[in-house]
Formats: sequence, structure tokens, C-alpha cells
Amino acid sequence: MGGCIGINRHRRSENGSGENVSRPTSAGSTRKNHPLCPETIRWRSDVPLTEGQLRSKRDEFWDTAPAFEGRKEIWDALRAAAVAAESTDFQHAQAILDGANISVPNGFLTECYDELGTRYQVPVYCLSYPINIVKEDSGRDSPIETTEPAEGGTEVVLKLRLSSTCQDVKLPIFTTDTIGIAKKKLQFQEGLEPSKQRWFFGGKPLGDSLHVEDAKILPGYVVQVIVNTEQNG
Repeated sequence: MGGCIGINRHRRSENGSGENVSRPTSAGSTRKNHPLCPETIRWRSDVPLTEGQLRSKRDEFWDTAPAFEGRKEIWDALRAAAVAAESTDFQHAQAILDGANISVPNGFLTECYDELGTRYQVPVYCLSYPINIVKEDSGRDSPIETTEPAEGGTEVVLKLRLSSTCQDVKLPIFTTDTIGIAKKKLQFQEGLEPSKQRWFFGGKPLGDSLHVEDAKILPGYVVQVIVNTEQNG
């Protein structure tokens, strides 16, 4: 990865002029824009992830990133470029970046800028699989989803607001259940696949491995469930 960045610092952009492209920033200065590096980033996850967990982590980032900073259309372009680059279609990824006037100073999508100079950072887990990815057998659920709830938990009723219907539903669970288990129970009750559910409380995402009692969900408060209704692929 580092070698490719070094090469990119001297690489000519394909703009027909034989010169590096510089785009103005909001501060009035210029920032060099380099072609996207045709190299897959290699990295290791601190906590080994299954493919399903990695997909959920990615969806969670792309669904929430536009709410914090930057423009949604730029985030959408970066997501499309990341998908193309991961498929090694770097030419298509570069075309997407050029069409949205996105600058990539280091040749990687980890740090990008729009034409106004706003900075966008894409985490490495959205760009490639870790080298220690945990493979799942076809048709089997991830370990998190099949884990049985621990004994001794207190039964409570969560109030969930579903984005797919804009309605509230009540879900009986145990405080010792993980969010992953709660998603399975919601699937049984409402027919929503766990992989299409994103849970948020107080504006913060609730990970599958988090126990309900550790989420500190106050009685009477609502948990937001963002439902991805788009078809896979």
C-alpha cells in the first residue's frame, strides 16, 4: 500500500495534458489529485469477522455517514466507487470519482475531498476484506445469530420503530439477549431478515454482539430499526 502511494506521487493523471490535476479547495488553495491506486488494501481485523458481520458493519457505516458530515451525493459516489474498486474495476471506480469531482490525494479512498474541499474518510473495512476473514458455510447463520441467550435474564418488552412501516412494534426479549438474538426474534415476529436490520438508540448504532442490558435502553424509550428493503446485489 505504501509503495503504491509513493508511485502515485509521481504519476501523471490521464487528463490529456500530461500534468497533475490540482483542484481548488474551500480555503482557496489547491490540492493534488492522483489517480486511484489499482491495488487492494491488505489489512487484519483486531476482532475476526464473518462475512455477514463485515457486510453489516459496512452497511451501518454507509447508512449513517451522510448524517454526520459531507454531502449525500458524494457519499453515494464513494460507495459506488468502493464497490467497483473492490471488484478490481478500477477504471469504473475512477470514472465515478471524476464524475463527482472527488479528489484522492493519496490514491486511496481512505481520504477524499469534494470540489468544496470537504474531507471524506472511508474506513478500510469498506474497501476490502481483512486477511483474517472468517468464512461461513453456505446457508448457515453466523455464530452471533445462533448463540442462545444466557440464563438469569429479566424479560422486558422493547418498543421498536420500524423504518419500513414507520410504525412501532413491541418485542419481548431478555436482558441477557444480544442485539443479534433480538434481531432473530424480530424476524420471527415481523418477518424481517436480521441482515437487513440496523438498530439505533440515542443516535448510536447497536452492534450484534452487544447485550440488551448493556445498551442502557430506558423504559418507554424507542429503539430505531432501519430496515434495508433493497434487493441484494
